[in-house]
Amino acid sequence: MKKIIWFVIKELIQFRRDKKVVAVVLMAPVIQLILLGYAANMDVKKIDTIVMDLDNSTLSRKYISSLQSNGYFIISGYATNYYELGKSISTGKSLIGIVIPKNFMQKVYRNEQTKVQVILDGSNGNKSSIVLGYLFNVTTGFYKHLITDELVSISKKSSFHYAGISPEIRVWYNPEMETRRFLLPGIVALLLLIIAIPLTAMAVVREKESGTIEQILVSPLKPYQIIAGKLIPFLIIGFVDFVFVLLVMRFWFGIEIRGSILLLFATAFLFEFSNLGIGLFISTLSKSQQQAMIVSVFGLIVPMIYLSGFVFPIENMPKIIQPITYLIPLRYFLVILRGIVLKGIGLAELWTQILILLGFGVTTFIISSTRFRKVLK
Repeated sequence: MKKIIWFVIKELIQFRRDKKVVAVVLMAPVIQLILLGYAANMDVKKIDTIVMDLDNSTLSRKYISSLQSNGYFIISGYATNYYELGKSISTGKSLIGIVIPKNFMQKVYRNEQTKVQVILDGSNGNKSSIVLGYLFNVTTGFYKHLITDELVSISKKSSFHYAGISPEIRVWYNPEMETRRFLLPGIVALLLLIIAIPLTAMAVVREKESGTIEQILVSPLKPYQIIAGKLIPFLIIGFVDFVFVLLVMRFWFGIEIRGSILLLFATAFLFEFSNLGIGLFISTLSKSQQQAMIVSVFGLIVPMIYLSGFVFPIENMPKIIQPITYLIPLRYFLVILRGIVLKGIGLAELWTQILILLGFGVTTFIISSTRFRKVLK
């Protein structure tokens, strides 16, 4: 028993000497708890809404104002036709589109059944269901308030039966509003992240621990050749897994890829490129495989999951947290992946995210390669 105790003490002393691991192990859970506490909010507070008002009457404008006064619906624009409305939803600028029909005001004052068309991006089923609940409440409240103030005199209120205003729902991209259709493309991106960063992070450290780094240094290989030799295997592994999970998503879960497969693979390469650069940078900073694994998983991957919009809506996070999300490549790749797979949109709608992802890849690769060359020297 004494031997075991002394061995435990030795391990604790060795652990204490590795200050980076100590910092990550002690601080990472606290940081993750704070991030999760802010980010883990499934409520929907800001709903970007595009409106097409075909009636353009006093009452239709009052209805739009009632949506805004609710505090949840934010008018992101006004459309004059269905093309503009559809483009706003497909590009993610708006989550919901509301079409107010002609003769809206006349039908309401005649106490006729009045429908307002609602076109909803259903790619996130949980979020869409919450938005529909808000919309029904706002519409019902608007009409009841209208009855009280304008439609019925006090003497008739007890016997008045109103026809009402009912939203006519059209859900795009995910008509059944299945959570699986929203989460599975995100899981595909997450797998690329999990495979690339930890494996690459341990690439250089493994050579240091095994003592073979000296053999590499005296070899005739140039630094860029060593970098390529380290990264290309993981790039191949990542793409093999990417193809595999796409096949499972398509044929096992029945989620069809609606957009360009070529564009999907091209953007996946950019995303994997940036991940490999991050992993290579971690490997140059770490002294052991254990340290590299802890830093990559708890220091990067878990916070990326929290803050990328993978599960928790970014717009619900506090404003002090939201700027951090712009530094996470996973955020942009999720938009690209879900846009191509679920919506079938292409380069014209996704070029901004693609350029940002390209910038991330080039920047991280240059920084990590520069650091790697210094380590080799």
